Amino acid sequence: MLRSIRASIVILLLMTVLTGLAYPLAMTGLAATLFPAQAAGSLIVHDGKIVGSSLIGQNFTEDRYFQGRPSATGSTPYDAAASSGSNLGPTSKALIERVKEDVGRLGKGVPVDLVTTSGSGLDPHISPDSAAWQVARVARARNLPEAEVQRLVAQHTEGRVLGVLGERRVNVLALNLALDALPRQ
Repeated sequence: MLRSIRASIVILLLMTVLTGLAYPLAMTGLAATLFPAQAAGSLIVHDGKIVGSSLIGQNFTEDRYFQGRPSATGSTPYDAAASSGSNLGPTSKALIERVKEDVGRLGKGVPVDLVTTSGSGLDPHISPDSAAWQVARVARARNLPEAEVQRLVAQHTEGRVLGVLGERRVNVLALNLALDALPRQ
Protein backbone atom coordinates (compact mmCIF):
# COMPACT_ATOMS: atom_id res chain seq x y z
CA MET A 1 0.00 0.00 0.00
CA LEU A 2 2.81 2.42 0.89
CA ARG A 3 4.46 1.61 -2.43
CA SER A 4 1.26 2.56 -4.35
CA ILE A 5 0.90 5.86 -2.49
CA ARG A 6 4.56 6.73 -3.14
CA ALA A 7 4.20 5.86 -6.85
CA SER A 8 1.07 8.01 -7.06
CA ILE A 9 2.81 10.98 -5.44
CA VAL A 10 5.82 10.64 -7.77
CA ILE A 11 3.57 10.49 -10.84
CA LEU A 12 1.57 13.47 -9.56
CA LEU A 13 4.75 15.53 -9.07
CA LEU A 14 6.18 14.44 -12.43
CA MET A 15 2.98 15.30 -14.32
CA THR A 16 2.68 18.61 -12.46
CA VAL A 17 6.21 19.58 -13.51
CA LEU A 18 5.69 18.38 -17.09
CA THR A 19 2.21 19.79 -17.76
CA GLY A 20 2.24 22.74 -15.39
CA LEU A 21 5.76 24.02 -15.94
CA ALA A 22 7.77 22.42 -18.76
CA TYR A 23 5.03 22.35 -21.42
CA PRO A 24 3.78 25.95 -20.86
CA LEU A 25 7.37 27.28 -20.83
CA ALA A 26 8.21 25.36 -24.02
CA MET A 27 5.08 26.63 -25.81
CA THR A 28 5.71 30.21 -24.66
CA GLY A 29 9.30 30.02 -25.90
CA LEU A 30 8.23 28.48 -29.21
CA ALA A 31 5.53 31.12 -29.72
CA ALA A 32 7.95 33.94 -28.90
CA THR A 33 10.45 32.50 -31.39
CA LEU A 34 8.07 31.74 -34.26
CA PHE A 35 5.56 34.58 -33.76
CA PRO A 36 7.29 37.32 -31.72
CA ALA A 37 4.83 40.16 -32.49
CA GLN A 38 1.75 38.05 -31.76
CA ALA A 39 3.27 36.54 -28.61
CA ALA A 40 3.94 40.06 -27.34
CA GLY A 41 0.29 41.08 -27.79
CA SER A 42 0.30 42.39 -31.39
CA LEU A 43 1.24 45.82 -30.06
CA ILE A 44 1.18 48.86 -32.33
CA VAL A 45 4.09 51.25 -31.82
CA HIS A 46 3.81 54.82 -33.10
CA ASP A 47 6.61 57.37 -32.66
CA GLY A 48 8.38 54.99 -30.28
CA LYS A 49 5.37 54.61 -27.97
CA ILE A 50 2.93 51.73 -27.65
CA VAL A 51 -0.46 53.13 -28.68
CA GLY A 52 -2.53 49.95 -28.59
CA SER A 53 -2.91 46.45 -29.92
CA SER A 54 -4.18 45.38 -33.30
CA LEU A 55 -6.38 42.88 -31.43
CA ILE A 56 -8.20 45.20 -29.02
CA GLY A 57 -10.43 48.09 -30.04
CA GLN A 58 -10.21 51.60 -28.66
CA ASN A 59 -12.88 54.16 -27.90
CA PHE A 60 -12.66 56.90 -30.56
CA THR A 61 -15.38 59.51 -30.08
CA GLU A 62 -14.18 62.59 -31.98
CA ASP A 63 -15.65 63.25 -35.44
CA ARG A 64 -12.14 63.39 -36.89
CA TYR A 65 -11.68 59.68 -36.19
CA PHE A 66 -13.33 56.54 -37.47
CA GLN A 67 -15.31 54.90 -34.71
CA GLY A 68 -15.44 51.20 -33.98
CA ARG A 69 -18.15 48.87 -32.80
CA PRO A 70 -19.73 49.52 -29.42
CA SER A 71 -17.89 47.82 -26.59
CA ALA A 72 -19.63 45.31 -24.34
CA THR A 73 -17.17 45.69 -21.48
CA GLY A 74 -19.32 47.78 -19.21
CA SER A 75 -18.65 51.31 -17.99
CA THR A 76 -15.06 51.38 -19.30
CA PRO A 77 -15.14 50.78 -23.07
CA TYR A 78 -12.68 48.24 -24.47
CA ASP A 79 -11.44 47.17 -21.04
CA ALA A 80 -9.63 43.92 -21.84
CA ALA A 81 -9.92 42.79 -18.22
CA ALA A 82 -13.72 42.82 -18.61
CA SER A 83 -13.87 41.03 -21.95
CA SER A 84 -17.14 39.26 -22.53
CA GLY A 85 -20.27 39.50 -24.55
CA SER A 86 -23.23 41.38 -23.18
CA ASN A 87 -25.34 38.20 -22.99
CA LEU A 88 -28.24 40.21 -24.39
CA GLY A 89 -30.25 38.20 -26.91
CA PRO A 90 -32.20 39.52 -29.90
CA THR A 91 -35.39 39.76 -27.86
CA SER A 92 -33.76 41.66 -24.98
CA LYS A 93 -35.51 44.98 -24.34
CA ALA A 94 -32.24 46.50 -23.07
CA LEU A 95 -30.46 45.56 -26.30
CA ILE A 96 -33.29 46.81 -28.49
CA GLU A 97 -33.37 50.14 -26.64
CA ARG A 98 -29.59 50.58 -26.83
CA VAL A 99 -29.55 49.82 -30.56
CA LYS A 100 -32.48 52.20 -31.18
CA GLU A 101 -30.65 54.90 -29.23
CA ASP A 102 -27.44 54.32 -31.21
CA VAL A 103 -29.30 54.37 -34.53
CA GLY A 104 -31.03 57.60 -33.48
CA ARG A 105 -27.67 59.16 -32.59
CA LEU A 106 -25.84 57.93 -35.70
CA GLY A 107 -28.66 58.24 -38.24
CA LYS A 108 -30.60 56.07 -40.64
CA GLY A 109 -28.72 53.66 -42.83
CA VAL A 110 -26.02 53.02 -40.23
CA PRO A 111 -24.32 49.64 -40.83
CA VAL A 112 -25.29 47.02 -38.27
CA ASP A 113 -21.76 46.53 -36.91
CA LEU A 114 -21.66 50.16 -35.71
CA VAL A 115 -24.61 49.54 -33.37
CA THR A 116 -23.95 45.94 -32.25
CA THR A 117 -21.14 44.59 -30.11
CA SER A 118 -18.84 41.71 -30.99
CA GLY A 119 -18.71 38.46 -29.05
CA SER A 120 -15.76 39.61 -26.94
CA GLY A 121 -16.82 43.25 -26.72
CA LEU A 122 -13.28 44.22 -27.81
CA ASP A 123 -13.35 43.88 -31.62
CA PRO A 124 -10.88 46.35 -33.21
CA HIS A 125 -12.35 45.94 -36.70
CA ILE A 126 -15.30 47.31 -38.60
CA SER A 127 -16.66 46.27 -41.97
CA PRO A 128 -15.59 48.18 -45.08
CA ASP A 129 -19.23 49.33 -45.33
CA SER A 130 -19.01 50.86 -41.85
CA ALA A 131 -15.79 52.63 -42.76
CA ALA A 132 -17.32 53.92 -46.02
CA TRP A 133 -20.36 55.15 -44.09
CA GLN A 134 -18.07 57.32 -41.91
CA VAL A 135 -15.87 58.75 -44.71
CA ALA A 136 -17.89 61.95 -45.24
CA ARG A 137 -17.91 62.83 -41.51
CA VAL A 138 -14.18 62.19 -41.07
CA ALA A 139 -13.25 64.07 -44.26
CA ARG A 140 -15.39 67.05 -43.22
CA ALA A 141 -13.92 67.12 -39.68
CA ARG A 142 -10.37 66.99 -41.05
CA ASN A 143 -11.00 69.29 -44.01
CA LEU A 144 -9.84 66.57 -46.42
CA PRO A 145 -11.21 65.49 -49.78
CA GLU A 146 -13.46 62.44 -49.40
CA ALA A 147 -11.47 60.67 -52.11
CA GLU A 148 -8.31 60.84 -49.99
CA VAL A 149 -10.08 59.38 -46.96
CA GLN A 150 -11.65 56.67 -49.15
CA ARG A 151 -8.17 55.84 -50.47
CA LEU A 152 -6.93 55.34 -46.89
CA VAL A 153 -9.91 53.11 -46.12
CA ALA A 154 -9.13 51.00 -49.19
CA GLN A 155 -5.46 50.74 -48.18
CA HIS A 156 -6.42 49.54 -44.70
CA THR A 157 -9.07 47.05 -45.77
CA GLU A 158 -7.87 43.55 -44.92
CA GLY A 159 -9.08 40.55 -46.91
CA ARG A 160 -10.32 37.20 -45.75
CA VAL A 161 -7.74 34.96 -44.09
CA LEU A 162 -6.40 32.52 -46.70
CA GLY A 163 -8.97 34.03 -49.06
CA VAL A 164 -11.91 32.17 -47.47
CA LEU A 165 -11.98 32.58 -43.68
CA GLY A 166 -13.78 35.48 -42.03
CA GLU A 167 -14.90 38.71 -43.63
CA ARG A 168 -13.17 41.71 -45.09
CA ARG A 169 -12.43 44.20 -42.32
CA VAL A 170 -10.76 47.48 -41.42
CA ASN A 171 -8.66 47.91 -38.27
CA VAL A 172 -9.91 51.18 -36.77
CA LEU A 173 -6.72 52.01 -34.84
CA ALA A 174 -4.46 51.47 -37.87
CA LEU A 175 -6.76 53.60 -40.04
CA ASN A 176 -6.89 56.43 -37.49
CA LEU A 177 -3.10 56.38 -37.12
CA ALA A 178 -2.80 56.68 -40.91
CA LEU A 179 -5.16 59.66 -40.80
CA ASP A 180 -3.06 61.31 -38.10
CA ALA A 181 0.06 60.74 -40.23
CA LEU A 182 -1.36 62.78 -43.12
CA PRO A 183 0.03 66.30 -43.52
CA ARG A 184 -2.14 68.88 -41.75
CA GLN A 185 -4.56 70.75 -43.97
